Amino acid sequence: MKTLLGRKLGMTQVYLSSGHAIPVTVVEAGPCEVLQVKTLEKDGYVAAQLGYVASTPKHLTKPERGHQQKYGKSLYRFIREVDLFEDKPEPGSLFTVDIFKEGDSLCVTGQSKGKGFAGVMKRHHFRGGDATHGSMFHREPGSIGSSAYPSRVLKNKKLPGHMGSKRITVKNLKVVAVKPEANLLFIKGALPGPNGSLLIVNKV
Repeated sequence: MKTLLGRKLGMTQVYLSSGHAIPVTVVEAGPCEVLQVKTLEKDGYVAAQLGYVASTPKHLTKPERGHQQKYGKSLYRFIREVDLFEDKPEPGSLFTVDIFKEGDSLCVTGQSKGKGFAGVMKRHHFRGGDATHGSMFHREPGSIGSSAYPSRVLKNKKLPGHMGSKRITVKNLKVVAVKPEANLLFIKGALPGPNGSLLIVNKV
């Protein structure tokens, strides 16, 4: 298994033996139980279904409870499918943060923070108009189309709209430290999403 589900706990810094301070994100990774293994013969693709964060029956629908009780030993709040590259694990297997070690390269996927409705300067980093006497468009986008031809606004034009709350993957991250006794992973740099949000941690 090369993938675990985890939760972002926040950021701090770690001091190296050289005295340098490195900014790290603390992630609670696992333990994750394998609920179901998808096979090429039966499902048409190969994947493992992981369960993370124990849940109670009242927080799950009947179909969710039935599916998890059929394959797993416990009920979980989060279920995600991950790719399998090596041997197929058995349903019911438990994977912890032990699968990672210091120096591993990671790709981490999460949901970025939602910023709500934003204008072009905040959303797309437009320069904006002159902030001088007589200027009529301080934070506006300016002209967005043409008059005679094509007489319409072209597709994919950068305009104001909903910002953030997107699936983001950050690559080439390094594991600074692992604490198996607390299921903690210290990853160099910042990760997407607010504290407490779900992350998918992949070992490259």
